[in-house]
Amino acid sequence: MPFSPVFERSAGKFIKKLDPASKERMEKAIKQLCVNPFPSDAVRIQGEKEKVFRIRVGDFRVLYAVIHQSNELIILKVDKRSRIYD
Repeated sequence: MPFSPVFERSAGKFIKKLDPASKERMEKAIKQLCVNPFPSDAVRIQGEKEKVFRIRVGDFRVLYAVIHQSNELIILKVDKRSRIYD
């Protein structure tokens, strides 16, 4: 059963501001995450209380958490690499 994406406010706003090509790539990557939340290029972020993972989409990073009980994929943050870990 695929996971349903839930966007934090800042992540949704960032995706809306992207240019059309980048926005399409981001949406495609998130749809793929909903089917397989742990692709081979996913990396667990160290130092977080909950299990937070990241994937790379071009020049951008997507930080997300997987909630198995409710089948939700929480998109925590989307930004460029230089700013995402602040």
